[in-house]
Order: sequence, then structure tokens, then C-alpha cells
Amino acid sequence: MRVTLAQTSPKLNRSNLNDIIAIVEKNSDNSDLIVFPELALSGYLLQDKLHEDAWREEELSALIDLSASVDIAVGAAMRDGEVFRNCGLYFSQGKLIAKHVKVHLPNYGMFEEARYFEGGDKFEAFECRGEKIALLVCEDLWHKSVHHELISLNPDLIIVHVASPARGFNNDALEIEKRWYKIIQTVANETQSKLIFVNRVGFEDGLGFWGGSCIVDESGNIIEKLEKFEIITKTIEI
Repeated sequence: MRVTLAQTSPKLNRSNLNDIIAIVEKNSDNSDLIVFPELALSGYLLQDKLHEDAWREEELSALIDLSASVDIAVGAAMRDGEVFRNCGLYFSQGKLIAKHVKVHLPNYGMFEEARYFEGGDKFEAFECRGEKIALLVCEDLWHKSVHHELISLNPDLIIVHVASPARGFNNDALEIEKRWYKIIQTVANETQSKLIFVNRVGFEDGLGFWGGSCIVDESGNIIEKLEKFEIITKTIEI
């Protein structure tokens, strides 16, 4: 499988859809799957802008059409009436075939997600092109109970959409980077699954996002890692 990691810097407006379309069109011929970060269609610190910028499924027909040629996994703020959810979406074969609603919404320190989003209540895996795939969004993976659920689901591939701000600077690495890599390597090894971690970059209202997107093999080894703090799109054979 050829996977394109799209380590992007989303804006706090709806122009992200056009940016994502351009990346998909550029990489569709040399990729089987293109993965974007958490809230890549929306930007992270939406707050009350959710009422303007969250997406309805019918507004994403362009991604449905593009998925006839390449699978697309993307994070988005989705709207259902007056309810908003932080979602991972998976488009394939001209359809939206899976939607994961972020279950664990951080609501401490710099995070206010539970104030604006309604959380999900389940984790699932779905079949696509002969692979069993599980979608997660960021904080979901920080809970040990979720690790046990993933072991039960027994996926071949885990996709994690992430918007992780940089914090814990020291001489050799970011502390948050070390913690994230320990988690994803542990989960990949526990589940014997390949794992795709895509984190955003860029700045929003004082928050800087560090990137470092990577692919982990079934034994927990990082087989490809992107540079921190840079907008990068790279295709890797896994």
C-alpha cells in the first residue's frame, strides 16, 4: 500500500477544502491512501466559528468523487443540526464509508473541546480493500481502555488524526513528541497493526503544532517520520 502523509497547516476557515482537494489531485496517481490531520478541514480553535465553518456530509461531495481514484482519511468538524462533532472521515470507492466521532474530548489547560463538541461513544473497525481499519482522533489514543478495545477489534491498520500543540521543550526533543511516540509504538505492538499518525503544523492563537507525522510497523518500529514544524506531503510504501 502506498500511503501519503499530508502534514498540513489548516486555516480557521473553509478554504481548507480547496487545499485538500489540490493535495489529493496532485497525489492520487501515486498513492492508495492519503491521510490528513485532525480537523484538517476546519482548523483547531474554531470555538463559536463552528456555526459558520463546520461541515455537513453533503458539502463534501468533492471528496466523495475524488475517492473513486484514491482513499482519503481526513479530520473535520461535522455538523448535524445544532450538534457539532470532531470526526475522522474515510472516503473510498466514491463513498464515505466510515466516520469516527472523537470519544475523549480534552477539556483542560489549553483545550476546550468538550465545551463545543459532542463526543462519540464507540470504537469500530471497518473493511476496505481487503484491510481492516480503525480510525481514532488524537486524545482517544491516550486512554488505556481504548488500547484494550483496539486489541479486541484486531485491525490491520490504525489511522490516528492528530492536532497536538508543541509543549515540553528540552535540549534533545519535545516532551510531547516523546510521549506520543511511546503511545503509538506501544499500541502498534500491542495490536500487531500498522499505525499511521498524522499531526498538523502551523500556529493558531499562540498554539504551535509540531507535526512529526509517522508510520509505525506491527512491531512498534517507526519506519518513516516527517520533520517537525514543516508542511510536508510524502508518499511511503508500507
